[in-house]
Parts: sequence; C-alpha cells; structure tokens
Amino acid sequence: MNKPTITWSRGCVKLIDQTKLPVKLEYIYCRNVETLWEAIRRLSVRGAPALGVAAAFGVLLGSKTFQGRDRQAFAAHIQRVSDYLATARPTAVNLFHGLDRMKKILEQHPEASVAELKKRLRQEAFAVYEEDRRVCRAMGRHGAALIQPKTSVMTICNAGALATVDYGTALGVMYAAKEEGKPFHVYACETRPLLQGARLTAWELCRAGIDTTLICDSMAANVLRDKSVSAVFIGADRIARNGDSANKIGTYGLAVLAKYHRVPFYIVAPYSTFDMGIASGKDIPIEERDRREVAEFAGLTTAPKKVKVFNPAFDVTPHTLISGIVTERGVIHPPFQTNIRKMFKV
Repeated sequence: MNKPTITWSRGCVKLIDQTKLPVKLEYIYCRNVETLWEAIRRLSVRGAPALGVAAAFGVLLGSKTFQGRDRQAFAAHIQRVSDYLATARPTAVNLFHGLDRMKKILEQHPEASVAELKKRLRQEAFAVYEEDRRVCRAMGRHGAALIQPKTSVMTICNAGALATVDYGTALGVMYAAKEEGKPFHVYACETRPLLQGARLTAWELCRAGIDTTLICDSMAANVLRDKSVSAVFIGADRIARNGDSANKIGTYGLAVLAKYHRVPFYIVAPYSTFDMGIASGKDIPIEERDRREVAEFAGLTTAPKKVKVFNPAFDVTPHTLISGIVTERGVIHPPFQTNIRKMFKV
C-alpha cells in the first residue's frame, strides 16, 4: 500500500474516502472538525489505529480555529473539540486514546502559552502518526513468523493499510510475510453488511500482489474444513484486560468456527487498542448503526420496509477462543489476563 490512508496536508486532514473503494480512489480534504467528524461517522475513514490518528489530527485541526491568548479559554476550546470528536464512533478505543494524548499536552505544560501549546499539539499529532507506522511494522514482523509457507490464511473485515496510516495490523502480518519471500494464500471474508472485506481488503491484497480469494462470510466453515487454512488473522477495535476482543461483526462467529476446526485464531493489535480499564468484553460499548446498511445495498432495497433490523457494527470474541494476540512487542499467549500485564508492564 503506497498511498497513505490519512495525512496532514497543507493545513488540513487528507483522507482516502473508503466509501468509494474499490470503484474510485478519491480523497476528502477535511478543513474543519465537522467535516472530519462526518468522515469518521460515515466510515470514510475507519479502522481503530487510523481513528486514533484521525482524532489527533482532529484536535490539531480544531486548535487552528482558536483566536487569542487566553490559555484557559484555549483549554476549554480543546476540550469541546475533543468531546465532539468522541461522539463520532463509540467502540474503537484508539479514537479516545488519540484524544487523550492530545489533551494531556495541556496538562503536561501548565505554564505554556497558547502559541506554545499549539506547537506542542502539532508535534504530538505527528508523533501519533509516526508511532502508528512504526508499531504496524513491528507487529508485522512478529506476526509473519506465524504464517506457514505454502498454506492459506483467512481474515475478515479490513485490518490493513486502510485501517491504519499505511501498513496495517492483520494485513500487515501478511505484507511482512510477503516481504520475507514466503509463499501463501489468503481467503478474505466479504464482511457483511458493508463489505469491507470485499471492497477494501481484497482491493489492498490484490494491489500488493498477494494471492487472494474472496468468499462470502457464510462460506468460512466450509473453507476452514476443506482448504488447509493454517491460521486466521484479524484486527481489533478494543481489547479488555482479560483478552476479550471487539472487532467487526462476524468475527465472533469466525472464531467459533476456527476453534471447532482447530485453526489458530490470532488478534493483531497495538497496545493502544487495549483498554485496561475494563475487565471483560461485557464492558465494551457496541455501536449500533442505521438499518439501511442491512436493508439496502448499493442504493437498492433488499428487505421489506417494515421489517425490524438489528445492526451492531461489532461483536466480542471471548478470550477463550483466541490463540494469541500479536502486538508491537511480541505475541501474547494465554493466560491473557496475566500475560498482557507482563508484556506491557501495567
């Protein structure tokens, strides 16, 4: 993936509009916080790490609109911007992590002027951006060792370059394996209802020259049974301290299938995706989205108008179904409650 998903360009946030892929590669230029909020809400930018960067850039964008030298007023302004951005999506903890990092700049420099704070906010936003690039490549190196040559792996949703700055979490593992010269094949689940697997993951992998087969989500059991899949790699939007992981709806079902077929099931996520403040997946807020995402497709009505629709964007995979969590520091194995703390010294 040689085109960054999100960048800071000439004073605005430049995003690939992921709602237009794979038909068109178009960009959105967010010159105000409201445009960025809407881009996050409608999934023009998505993926936990990318949302963390978007949050940091969003605060930077908001800081530019403040006029004056009153530090207290500036702090209140940054808080309002952060609170507003936090309402865009509720599940991906990276969004809140990015906002918290930016707000802490004001706490860490209580005597700094408004001009100095604006400079430091810019530095921190770019630090979040560069950290994502480094972390994704580190996860890729650790995870590549789990891919066996001349086998197939499976993934769901999109945990690639489009979900981060430019490399990916779960797909970053595959990119790293390819860079090491390993021959392997990928089965990409289409990921209903918004087809992030078909529209985004398949697009990415094909551009990267990785041998890929797209399947419907309902075909996963058959493929796991018959096609010599050696591992499943997926991303995460929030991980509880016991290892329970929230990811795109359909992940939990895929984990159950992998467990039954004795296929290792790996989460690939940075430490910023861990929420050590929650004990288990029961505490993870799950976003529910518009019924039209299920009842319509490409502008066409596919269900009766009066039918009820349940549309959670995520589900939670219990830690008992997870073989390991690939992080920037290495692979965490069960028992997760103990080993997560050991890995990150928390």
